[in-house]
Amino acid sequence: MSAIRLLVLGAVRQHGRAHGYQVRNDLEYWGAHEWSNAKPGSIYHALKQMAKQGLLHAHEIAPSTAGGPPRVEYEITEPGEDEFFRLLRESLVSYDQKMDIQSAAIGFLVELPRAEALELLRERIRRIVRWRTAVTEHYVPEDGPAQLGHIGEIMNLWVHTADSDAAWTQGLIDRLEAGAYTFAGEGEPFVGVLAEGQENPYATAERHPEDDR
Repeated sequence: MSAIRLLVLGAVRQHGRAHGYQVRNDLEYWGAHEWSNAKPGSIYHALKQMAKQGLLHAHEIAPSTAGGPPRVEYEITEPGEDEFFRLLRESLVSYDQKMDIQSAAIGFLVELPRAEALELLRERIRRIVRWRTAVTEHYVPEDGPAQLGHIGEIMNLWVHTADSDAAWTQGLIDRLEAGAYTFAGEGEPFVGVLAEGQENPYATAERHPEDDR
C-alpha cells in the first residue's frame, strides 16, 4: 500500500481543486516529505497517474507565470472519492509497521463519521493483537531477546513497536470517545490546507520543474 496516493487524493479533495504546487505545499506543511515518500517528483507523478486512471480530473487553466504550458488544476472524481475512502479505511486497520501509511490515515481520520473511525481503530488493535500472537509463537518476550542471539533484538523491536502502537491507538480511541475533534457530519471541519498564496513556513528550498505549472 502506498501512502502517496492517499496523501495526494486527500490534499486535492480538501482544496476542491488544486494544482501540483499547492498539493506539494500542503504535504510539506504536514511534514509528509519527512515521514513518507512524498517528494516533489513522486507527487507530480501521482497526480498524472491518477488523472490517467480517472481518479482525478485535470483542468488546464491559464498559462503559467513562467510562460510555459498551461497550469493544470486537479479535481477529485467520484471514483477518486471511492479510492480515497478505500485507502483511508485500509490504512487505519492495516498493521505492517509502516509509519507513513498510518500517519497519512490519521491525517484524514476526521473525514469519516466518528463511529466508523472508532470501529476501524478498534479493528486495528485486534489486528495488532493477532500479529503479536503470531510473532510470539517463535519468540517469548518475557525470556528476552538473547534466546535468539542478537537476531532476537529484531523480534524484540517488533513486539515493543506493536505494543506501543496498540497503547497509542487505545489512547486515541479514549480521546475520540470523550468527544475530541470534529468528524464528518458533526459541524464545521478543521481545515488543514494552505490557502492560495498563503506562505508555507515549512517549504523546502528545492524547486521542481513542474512547480510553475
